[in-house]
Amino acid sequence: MSASEPTDAGESLEGTLARVIFESADRPWRVVRMDTPQGEVTCVGELSGLAPGEPVRLVGKWVDNPKFGRQFQADSYVPVRPGTVAGIERYLGSGLVDGIGPGLAKRLVARFGEDTLDVVENHPQRLTEVEGIGPVRAERIQQAWQGARHLKEVMVFLQSLDVGTGFALRIFKRYGERAVQVVKSNPYQLALEVSGVGFLTADRIAKALGLSPDDPARLAAGLLHALGEAAEDGHVFLPGPELMSRAGALLGVEEAALAGPRDRLALGGYIQIEPHGVSLARLYEAERKVAQGLARVLAGPRPAREVDAEAAVRAYELQSGLTLADQQRAAVKAALRAKILVITGGPGTGKTTIVKGVLRILEAEHTNILLAAPTGRAAKRMAEATGREAKTLHRLLEYAPQDDGFVRNEENPLEGDVVIVDEASMVDIVLMQSLVAALPDRCQLILVGDVDQLPSVGPGAVLNDVIRSGRADVVRLTQIYRQAHHSLIVENAHRINHGEMPVLPGAGDARSDFYLFERDAPEDVLRTIESLVKDRIPRGFGLDPVDAVQVLTPMHKGPLGAQNLNLRLQALLNPSGPELVRGQVTLRVGDKVMQTKNDYDLGVFNGDLGRVVRVDAEDKALVVDFEGREVVYDAQALEQLQLAYATSIHKSQGSEYPAVVVPVSTQHFVMLHRNLLYTAITRGKRLVILVGSRKALGMAVRSVKDQRRYTALADRLLTA
Repeated sequence: MSASEPTDAGESLEGTLARVIFESADRPWRVVRMDTPQGEVTCVGELSGLAPGEPVRLVGKWVDNPKFGRQFQADSYVPVRPGTVAGIERYLGSGLVDGIGPGLAKRLVARFGEDTLDVVENHPQRLTEVEGIGPVRAERIQQAWQGARHLKEVMVFLQSLDVGTGFALRIFKRYGERAVQVVKSNPYQLALEVSGVGFLTADRIAKALGLSPDDPARLAAGLLHALGEAAEDGHVFLPGPELMSRAGALLGVEEAALAGPRDRLALGGYIQIEPHGVSLARLYEAERKVAQGLARVLAGPRPAREVDAEAAVRAYELQSGLTLADQQRAAVKAALRAKILVITGGPGTGKTTIVKGVLRILEAEHTNILLAAPTGRAAKRMAEATGREAKTLHRLLEYAPQDDGFVRNEENPLEGDVVIVDEASMVDIVLMQSLVAALPDRCQLILVGDVDQLPSVGPGAVLNDVIRSGRADVVRLTQIYRQAHHSLIVENAHRINHGEMPVLPGAGDARSDFYLFERDAPEDVLRTIESLVKDRIPRGFGLDPVDAVQVLTPMHKGPLGAQNLNLRLQALLNPSGPELVRGQVTLRVGDKVMQTKNDYDLGVFNGDLGRVVRVDAEDKALVVDFEGREVVYDAQALEQLQLAYATSIHKSQGSEYPAVVVPVSTQHFVMLHRNLLYTAITRGKRLVILVGSRKALGMAVRSVKDQRRYTALADRLLTA
């Protein structure tokens, strides 16, 4: 076919994808170079489903771009089979089929020649004729080939509905060869079940299929979407009028038209309607069961201890050489008797000292104590501080991936007398439901955390609601103790939390642990951050720029967002070496990376930090070292990793770093609020450096973002 032969759908262009010139960070749009019979051609469009070396026929039109010249603008594409041995080798080595890289593709073609694709598709048992391929690997390759074939079929169907290739890939990953059937039967199912495919995309597909704007399935999906968005903002429910207003605006219909679909969703068990509001059924159940479970624990038998609290505290002071302040003594005594206790306070207020005292006293009474935290890094910090084993909540509850649930539950509760949870402000209502279900009636629960930090990423305000309910014993720590008084990090964290500007060290003071580098222009902020991380902090404080220094930023996008900062810092700190390119992300040996979701099969969790230690270009896989434990990521699992030289402040919750660098720019004005900055500063252990303007810093200190979430846990606890 010629490079511009007309078709009914427009012009077409056939060739092989040579390389990717540019890929958008927020949509599946690419600029690529294609090898065609007429030479190399620039093409643009939603082409993220293609890999270099893959033969393809694009459908679209030629355009003359005033800046970049003549280009082919692709509206859709259809993969084609290569017709030459060299083409087959490029095709198989393109990464299209998981498990086949350039090296294996070369060996396959050398053995089977023009019959290679027929062997892979129809005679996979013959693959064992190639060195290095056994029966198990041959079966995996054949399965991956079938998956790739089904993917192309789904792509063609979805592109006929104007679905971009990026979304098509996600849809196929969720449903496999059932994707076409699912989309035709109920496109709105995609919004509920496919990551990244929201209601608006599903709605566009539905319109392409001819569904009416007032179709009941559309109205019900809009209501569920409004509640889902509210949950992403942390709300457990929405007041009825607010839900109808949000959904009506989204759907472009009168609110009265939503009453019937809302009631049918309730009858079907998808949502729960109560006088105060409407919630997704799973969140309603979670909140109700947390309240009932905590009430059950409160009503359970209290610990039968003969210990004299005052004498035990004095003995601990003698053993440790510490003198506890009144608030600390009260907290330790409360831990000896309270069924549910909350210990809350900012940095330097002695939370760790209290936990260590409780451990020492209760272990002397032969009490079985379980320590846990929401994240791996928080659990590690807890273990280091106490000298005792501490687990993530998921490991404590023994998550079973095959059942998508926890082994520890109502029927098989935890075998502990006391459960202490650190960084409890991070625990959302769904995880709390699982924890409370596994607590035996006799158990004591101690929640330790800073209620002034950012709330949990997931829905709910558990720590705050437990405090507000009045059902738990609460100790609020407000006094900063002597060892913390010398730290400007601690002092300034408390000042910011109270709405006061931080104290800054005098000019030339190299002994401080808190600095502001005043820069106004975003590019100046960026260059200063690069200089600090690469040179000034390692030279001045002896800290490793990758392992010990963490950049925390309020935003993901923009010049000072995590995405751009990671690319700039990677180029500075780890510019070359063995690497894998997947989409717009390049991962190299030596890169600092973060796991972005819980993966119980791999045993890694959202927020875990590691270093890439090996790359297997042939199998499109790599190995990451997570603090001494190596984890292998195949091609599918790679999407769970992102560069982590810089990360969002939200992602840093529960972590602590030797040095923290924070851009504070008016570019981030939407995100500049007090508890965000407070959270960032409290992540730094030895050094905190803000880079930006005093104006932006003042905006953050003065701005108190409304953290109110629609939750009913406090009320449910009162009536449970």
